[in-house]
Amino acid sequence: MSLFRKKSIDTILKNAEAESHHGGLAKHLGVRDLTAFGIAAIIGAGIFSTIGKASADGGPGVILLFIFTAIACSFAAFAYAEFASLIPVSGSAYTYSYVAFGELFAWIIGWALIMEYAIGNVTVAISWSDYFTSLIQNSSSYRVNEWLCLDYFTAKQNYGTVMGMLAAGVPLDEIKSNGQTAGLIEGFMAYGSAPKLFGMRIIFDGPALLINVIITMLVYRGIKESRNASNIMVIIKIVVVLLVIFVGAFFVNTSNWNPFLPNGIGGLLSGISAVFFAYIGFDAISTTAEECKNPQRDLPRGILYSIIICTILYVAIALVVTGMVSYSELNVGDPLAYVFEKVQSLHWLSSVIAVSAVVAMASVMLVFQLGQPRIWMSMSRDGLLPPAFAKIHPKFKTPSFSTIFTGFLVAVPIFFVDINMVTDICSAGTLFAFCLVCAGVLKLRMDPTAPPSKFKTPYVNSKFIIASLFILTIVLMSIYNKPWVDYHLKFESFNAFLTKIPIYFFFIGFAILSVMAFKYNFSLIPTLGLLSCFYMLSQLGYKNWLYFTIWLIIGLIIYFAYGRKHSKLAPQKN
Repeated sequence: MSLFRKKSIDTILKNAEAESHHGGLAKHLGVRDLTAFGIAAIIGAGIFSTIGKASADGGPGVILLFIFTAIACSFAAFAYAEFASLIPVSGSAYTYSYVAFGELFAWIIGWALIMEYAIGNVTVAISWSDYFTSLIQNSSSYRVNEWLCLDYFTAKQNYGTVMGMLAAGVPLDEIKSNGQTAGLIEGFMAYGSAPKLFGMRIIFDGPALLINVIITMLVYRGIKESRNASNIMVIIKIVVVLLVIFVGAFFVNTSNWNPFLPNGIGGLLSGISAVFFAYIGFDAISTTAEECKNPQRDLPRGILYSIIICTILYVAIALVVTGMVSYSELNVGDPLAYVFEKVQSLHWLSSVIAVSAVVAMASVMLVFQLGQPRIWMSMSRDGLLPPAFAKIHPKFKTPSFSTIFTGFLVAVPIFFVDINMVTDICSAGTLFAFCLVCAGVLKLRMDPTAPPSKFKTPYVNSKFIIASLFILTIVLMSIYNKPWVDYHLKFESFNAFLTKIPIYFFFIGFAILSVMAFKYNFSLIPTLGLLSCFYMLSQLGYKNWLYFTIWLIIGLIIYFAYGRKHSKLAPQKN
């Protein structure tokens, strides 16, 4: 079927080679640069915020969760590394899916990656703005106007809510002092104080727009400049993280590590989603394949080195933070700054941490802003997007139109999107890509005509392991978590049924994968990668599945309206 027409690896490599001889991308990246890009993408706001919630739920035992999650991410990382070594082009998961599953799946994954990179950067930009304005206002007397650091719809909604409370007789001071309603005040002030233009209130997140413009200009300017900026930001981040670890170690009270698992295994696992998303970003390294000096050797190393380094730093940070204060105090937005504010002589370090958080999120934006244009460039080369997306700047050797369009795509939602609207659906796009890449490795292993990769995931036969794991999971849950099993087997209402659909899909997929692993002798590592990522996807909730499905339907409409007809693999009309 034409929907599943595939590109051969030889064709992809020949086309990439031809592009490199006709004004292609500049090759400047080595293994150190790739590792730095990986660290830049992984260590973002997560280390400065996520670790607090995970520690509050799991206690000091959260270090086990970081190690477990790192192993789970490594399964997917091995799959990315194998594909990156086999097909060293800029398309990342999009190109890998084109080879393994065909054009329709390639389009779907390319469309899904927009959620991770471009739309995901909307979230990062808004978070960066929050940290930046807080840093400015806490370290100086300057105060940023509320209408310059919030989106219009949030401000309007908060204004209406506060006005309703005031009309009901609730004093403004009480609204400000109440922890549950204090967050509404910023929107209330923004909408009330905003200037008007033609009767329309001017409200937008200025700092978020500013950082987006700066990052877009940097990425447009060239890969060498982006590399240098990334390396500098990574050095700053690592220095601050090491400073936190070594200084904080002197103030650790080991009694805070007891009990190690205060809320049991259930409490520990409740933080798995937050910890998992602290690792997302390493896949963006593979989009720079055509700018690597030796992609077959350096890409796998860069991907795996960055995960190993980040895991060591995460575990050390978790030990220090849970040792300095009780885990029960850590459910705050800025846990690292919080623990050092508790120590009288270390207040200065909380300001350093705030600066580092701003740098960390800027580096994440840089890597994601690098990744998205290169995905579009690859899709355009294949005819699925207009030719402008594949245009390379003659001087800067970057995908010029794609870079500017990415900046525009990030900028527009900043005016009206609330950060909570996009966070989870971005994760859905990422995990979906992880699943397909792991499945793609399994499928290529079944193809005897596939060329050998210079990097190959170690093979362990999963024939009996996955089936045994499935049976063991069912048995243990029936014994130790029977209320959960009973709840999911009971039909109460249609709405309750909807919430259970993702976990139903997971267990059905688990059963099918067990049978296929037994029948086809699947390799263990990519199989576990597929399984663990599918599980994480099932934990996002049915509403995020619904939003993700709507997003994919929009993408399919575009594919059938343009991409399928203009594909380089489409039959040529005489």
